[in-house]
Amino acid sequence: MTKPRIRHIPNHVAIIMDGNGRWAKRRGLPRLAGHRAGTENVRRAINCFADHEVKYVTVFAFSTENWSRPRREVQGLMRILEEVIDRETINLHEDGVKLLHLGHLDGLSERLKQKVQYAVELTKHNTRGTLCIAFNYGGRAELVDAVKRLLGDGITPDDIDESLISRYLYTIELPDPDLIIRTGGEMRLSNFLIWQSAYSEYYATPTLWPDFGPEEIERALIAYSERERRFGGLKGEG
Repeated sequence: MTKPRIRHIPNHVAIIMDGNGRWAKRRGLPRLAGHRAGTENVRRAINCFADHEVKYVTVFAFSTENWSRPRREVQGLMRILEEVIDRETINLHEDGVKLLHLGHLDGLSERLKQKVQYAVELTKHNTRGTLCIAFNYGGRAELVDAVKRLLGDGITPDDIDESLISRYLYTIELPDPDLIIRTGGEMRLSNFLIWQSAYSEYYATPTLWPDFGPEEIERALIAYSERERRFGGLKGEG
């Protein structure tokens, strides 16, 4: 049977990586084992998207609301992030991937802040693709920050439009996401890229993030390519 052709490749794919905890629970493992498995899947997914010539990938790794989780889990997530940066930064740099951080560095240890800043600085001139890590990120917090900076710069109400607001967001270097994928079966944005996703296409799958491999990625891209994006217009309008 011939596979459906992927006719249109999204320029920017954003992913809500849900299901790590359930993945671990089903295997009788602690939640952190699921988070570790999830981080190990990130590079595989990035390489797969790069093979499909997706230029930008954003992954939602830790939200501003995740600080309310048990302290032991939060501390474990911070350790995992450090390990991932130490292990993967050079590999991604050699692969030509540019790394960006979306969100606040507040609340992170000084050592972790420095690691994040080093990874961003090291890879800033790479051009094969861009991986954005939304860590300590919240869509509403991003909009509040944008408003504060607009006011701080003395912008008058008459000068404010959608284009200007976009330039004050964390994603100033990025195009809006064409496709947002959520693994784990839930059907919500969870405060992720709420401004940027106004006209994104959505794809939800019950597959848990650690199991979201090349075949699942291909299904998501095929589903996207079969949709007609009208951005509020009507079919056939020029």
